[in-house]
Amino acid sequence: MTVYTGIIFFPFSLIAPFAEEWHEAGETPWLWREMCLRRWGFCNLGQLLAASERYTWKRYYLHRVNLEHHMKSGRPGGDYTCKSLRGHKGKVVGFSYLVGNTTLQDIWRCSPVVCSASLDGTVKAWDIHKGVSLWSSSAGNPVTAIVTDPQQCVVVTSDSTGAIKSWQGQSGAELATFSSSSTQCTLLPFYKDGASFLMVGTAPGSLLVLSSPFLSEISRHVVCDSFQINIILSSPDKKWILATSKENFDFSPKVFWSASLCSPVEEEDTVFVSLPVRGCIAAVFLPTQPARVAVIHHWGPVHHTALSVFDLGMKKSKCNMEAEGQQVESFPLNLKQRHSDIILHAKGSSTILLTDGNDLNVYTLKGALIASFKDHIQPIISLCVDSFRVVTASRDLSLRVLTWKKDQDKALTLESQYHLLGGSHTASRGFTGVACDYASIVASVESVEGKDVLKAYIFNS
Repeated sequence: MTVYTGIIFFPFSLIAPFAEEWHEAGETPWLWREMCLRRWGFCNLGQLLAASERYTWKRYYLHRVNLEHHMKSGRPGGDYTCKSLRGHKGKVVGFSYLVGNTTLQDIWRCSPVVCSASLDGTVKAWDIHKGVSLWSSSAGNPVTAIVTDPQQCVVVTSDSTGAIKSWQGQSGAELATFSSSSTQCTLLPFYKDGASFLMVGTAPGSLLVLSSPFLSEISRHVVCDSFQINIILSSPDKKWILATSKENFDFSPKVFWSASLCSPVEEEDTVFVSLPVRGCIAAVFLPTQPARVAVIHHWGPVHHTALSVFDLGMKKSKCNMEAEGQQVESFPLNLKQRHSDIILHAKGSSTILLTDGNDLNVYTLKGALIASFKDHIQPIISLCVDSFRVVTASRDLSLRVLTWKKDQDKALTLESQYHLLGGSHTASRGFTGVACDYASIVASVESVEGKDVLKAYIFNS
């Protein structure tokens, strides 16, 4: 008997004595650990070996490879199941994962929980695997925004009267209320040095810093007088907070040193820098660069658009420390879409993703167009990005799934894979939002009847 290797035939009698050794070598944790680290470079050894008897490197590798195969293929029935989450009686204004699967969490046992808010005045939590509501608040004033703080298992909302409320994520019990006196709020959960905060951007142009979950005011700062703050971002290292308005073409984005916001010192000025651009349209921090931010903004007398990149830092002056933003890159953009609808994301240290109408464009920080995807027939309304894939949501009632790959020069690019459909155009007007964890996708669908629905796509593993 012989075994075919692809090049040479070897007698089985020569191979048999080594079969047991090869099998034992294939079971060594070191081998599977190396395979994990080579494929996913960011695996957390400590977490994976915390319960080593149950969660081995081999099991992790085989489980994740199988899951990624299903996420890349996307065959209905074979690779994923779809759940419709119904219960809201009005427009869904937002949703967010409270409990999710990530590449470093217990992806064998975790059942994702998503929280949603609606103009019907309710907040709901959903088990997306079972497709059922876990709890629902009583109806109140129309809710206008929602965020989650998974570390504390807390949900935070704002409503049309300016009331900001925190909710216990497991039970739905109301924890605290704060009056912002703003009919529209932008919310950002923020965690720094073991403490949780909530950043609130108001319609009059102030940035409020509240403790979380009990919503006590820590500091207040005027960012853009009389214009709504609708962009608040934190840097990956939690040292910087960017706040700005998209409504004023003459306003420059402000980036705050977070310590001066969260731990203000009496009689000391707040530390911030105004970036030397005007008319911010969108902004994003580069995920693997702790203090690098990209901003799309207006330039020139006829409001052309450009993307500029800044490195943030602190410098010592005569009396104290000052923030500074140094421009490192800038290039013009030829956009087709209305500026207010542009979505900006980033991957790694040098890849920019930008929606423009129906299209998704991928750039380098130098302005080179890597790829342009034209998978939709109506505008892209939402976008989510993770380490494995990109998902676009469109008014054409479809989600497009794209996966990351490295080309021959080891440069990062995307491959367009498949569509996920959201239902019938007779009953729905299109997707309005999308979010992902590592093993699922959730999207909101605008209903013709006004009772919006969440669609959950859970991938098999």
